[in-house]
Amino acid sequence: MNRAHPRRTLPGPSLWRRWTEPPPAVARLPWPSTLLITFVTVMGSGFAAAGQSDRAQLDALARVLLVLGPAALLMRQRFPGYVALFACAVCGTYLALGYPPGPIYLCAVVSTFAAVAAGHRRLAWTALTLLWGSHLLVGVWLYRWLPPSGDGPDGWSEVLAPGAWMVAVAAAGEVRRVRLAESARRRVEQEEAERRRADEERLRIARELHDVLAHSISVINVQAGMGLALLDSDREQARTALTTIKSASKEALGEVRQVLDSLRTPGEAPRTPAPGLERLPELAEQAAGAGLWVAIETEGRPCALPAGADLAAFRIVQEALTNVMRHSAARRARVRVCHGPDALRITVDDDGPATENGPGGSGNGLVGMRERAAAFGGEVTAGSGADGGFWVCAWLPRTAPDTVRGKDREAS
Repeated sequence: MNRAHPRRTLPGPSLWRRWTEPPPAVARLPWPSTLLITFVTVMGSGFAAAGQSDRAQLDALARVLLVLGPAALLMRQRFPGYVALFACAVCGTYLALGYPPGPIYLCAVVSTFAAVAAGHRRLAWTALTLLWGSHLLVGVWLYRWLPPSGDGPDGWSEVLAPGAWMVAVAAAGEVRRVRLAESARRRVEQEEAERRRADEERLRIARELHDVLAHSISVINVQAGMGLALLDSDREQARTALTTIKSASKEALGEVRQVLDSLRTPGEAPRTPAPGLERLPELAEQAAGAGLWVAIETEGRPCALPAGADLAAFRIVQEALTNVMRHSAARRARVRVCHGPDALRITVDDDGPATENGPGGSGNGLVGMRERAAAFGGEVTAGSGADGGFWVCAWLPRTAPDTVRGKDREAS
């Protein structure tokens, strides 16, 4: 029986791709601009030599220098300072040997501009100074011994003109460097702002999940204990406890799903409105199912709150009642909502007594309430009452602070 042997292939890219595709490090080099500058330098120098018969003729050494200077620009992004020194040295050597000036200056201009823009200012200025110094030295003194024969000294215009354009090139590089630094600074600030917004969003989601789950699980825990205790003696009451557990768990799942949906589709509006103070009766009904009777008192005329503050007020009341059920043996609690002209004040207290595990006031619940209020310019205070109970007081202003209004504008 003949079996077809699998075809063996060498690991890695094929030989054709290895031959035709350069390595990533080579592909990232500025090949197009370097080849263009080299072409312009070589061809332009040939035309310049035709019009300058008094200069030395372009020989093999001249053509090597015309290619060597622009070719160094390939490494101007990795070693900008040293490339500027090398290109200016090649340019100075070319001019000192008496060859006709022309596009050879391009390699010096591009390399020093890139060096200054990259922040290598000292090396760039050193390269320009050496190039201008060599030009001055050759044009004023060394011309007697250097080709072409019979050459005379340069005039002041011929000496000062190269220095002027060198300063202009360095100044343009400085402008480019400042713009790059400003762009990098704005990019860092934008990344920090995005990271800060992401942290704030994670904190908001953590608060939402904590408030929803803590309250619902507390109700379920109390009802489950009651159902187990009455399972044999009072089946009807046990059935009521199980019904409350089902209702609380269903509502908790719905609110958790709403929070998770906002993560999956951040651009869409939530399917159900966020809870607010109008749902306090439902909250009181849930607490009554867990054995905590809640009296709700309202003072003043209800007014509109800043965006998100209504949800924060509801969560503060929810967390305060959850703490009563978890850390207190109280069977009665009071919620007072006072609508003032400038602020909303909410007070939640119970008649105690506290159980062994509370009320401490140092857990995540109280910290979360304070953070919610602080986000809207408010504050939360808490303490023990004279009758052995515990009280929580939240104050929320009617006008949102500038930070909250800025976030609302960004979200819109």
